[in-house]
Amino acid sequence: MSPGFKKFIQSWLINTLAVLVTVVVLRGHIRYATPADLFVASLLLGILNAFIRPIMLLLALPLLIFTLGLFTLVINAALLYLVHWIMGKGFEVDSFGWAMLGSLVISVISLPLNIMTGGGNARLAARRHQRPTDSKPGGGNGPVIDV
Repeated sequence: MSPGFKKFIQSWLINTLAVLVTVVVLRGHIRYATPADLFVASLLLGILNAFIRPIMLLLALPLLIFTLGLFTLVINAALLYLVHWIMGKGFEVDSFGWAMLGSLVISVISLPLNIMTGGGNARLAARRHQRPTDSKPGGGNGPVIDV
């Protein structure tokens, strides 16, 4: 199995688990008809996050800057509600407000899982680098931490 495909499957399973937890936590407001619908909804959400979300983030850049990034929750909710709109009765979200709360729960669940597994865009670990030995005299040859 190629590393890219393995990373895709891992990300999809984490996303599916996050959507499942969201459905359980927000019981009655976000629901799915069959387990296959849950898998399709999380796959569709992943595809929308990969292709539509960057465009939405770029278009909403002034709002993202003004709200210090909190507008990302609105974008995530819009994508979750778009999944509901595309899938119809297979995956239902009662309103945009419940989509907002659902996107918050999905983010809270998927972020730690992505950090623990090293998947997704959760590359928060600091890397340590050594400066070259031919640097300026007088010290300063210690490790550099890039974040």
